[in-house]
Amino acid sequence: MNLFSTPSFRRGRAIRIKEWAQIWLDPSTIGLVVLLPLILMFFFGSAMSLDTYATRTGIVDLDRSAASREVVASFANNEHFTIREETALPPIHDAILRGELRGVVIIPDGFERGLQTGDIRNLHLITDGTQPNTARFLAGHSSGILATWLQARSAEQGQAGSAPPIEVLTRYSYNPELKSRFMLIPGAIAIVLAMIGCLLTALIMAREYERGTMEGLLSTPITIPSLVFNKLAPYYLLGLAAAGLCVGVAVYIYELPLRGSIFALFAIASSFLFAVLGQGLFISAITKSQFVSTQIALLVGFLPSMLLSGFLFEIDSMPKVIQWLTYLVPARYLVGPLQSVFLVGDIWDVFLPNIALLCGLGAFFFLRVTKSITRKIV
Repeated sequence: MNLFSTPSFRRGRAIRIKEWAQIWLDPSTIGLVVLLPLILMFFFGSAMSLDTYATRTGIVDLDRSAASREVVASFANNEHFTIREETALPPIHDAILRGELRGVVIIPDGFERGLQTGDIRNLHLITDGTQPNTARFLAGHSSGILATWLQARSAEQGQAGSAPPIEVLTRYSYNPELKSRFMLIPGAIAIVLAMIGCLLTALIMAREYERGTMEGLLSTPITIPSLVFNKLAPYYLLGLAAAGLCVGVAVYIYELPLRGSIFALFAIASSFLFAVLGQGLFISAITKSQFVSTQIALLVGFLPSMLLSGFLFEIDSMPKVIQWLTYLVPARYLVGPLQSVFLVGDIWDVFLPNIALLCGLGAFFFLRVTKSITRKIV
């Protein structure tokens, strides 16, 4: 017998046609698949950055010597700083209090004389501690500028031998320019897929229950696993379309390298969609309310993916209890592999365990959904 002519296949095809018709008649679904990824990718790729450029910094030169002016010029010519120079500390201090500046570099009186006599007068850096990350960046960049200036000064004066005999030569693999968007955008794709996956399917069963059509579906000869599978299939394809849109934006607009293969990307995205679509369908099946399922889907799809997936915060730095909770977050198994497939290449030793865990989560949700749907015997 031809598989495509069997009653079970025809019933499944009817369910899929019904879902596609529902999708095309609901503009919000298309907006969710097209507009939401574009908006989130724009915010994560353009508006959100962990890099520090043009940080507003004050500088007070109390020495006013040739050496101190060279230091001021070094800061002014560095892209990480936007310099505001004052002749005294009080105006700078007031600017920090008002949030106009993030820190101030103070060059003490006698700075050049100390360099000549060996009685070094250290520079002072005062930073705004309410912005700890910016404060650390200011300290690191300021130390680097001063070290570079001292090496150049020693070379000009023929004192190269006074420089440290050993230098640390740093090389940054996979992301040589340390662009934060190369880390943020793959994580953003995981957030987008998590939200879309949960939201797309969170309404499926709840809508059927609210409209009273679920009983009609359950009265047909179709099996419950076949019903769940065929209702899920169109949304899986929509999820893949959203993933392809996100990847296109990442590669062609934000110029991320795609060093891995399309096959690896497809395998990773498919396994993740299987997990999050099953999660959304499970929420829809147990709540039976579109409003409640939407709220829960936003809660479990967005916040854990943002905070507990390793996207923004290192999982190893979290308390142990929170680290254990991250194992329940599907996005944890997507962020790392996505970053690898974009920046490193195909590392199947990393991909396969995560794909297997995502498939396991998807299978768990799929089974829970089929168990939660029961036919009433009258």
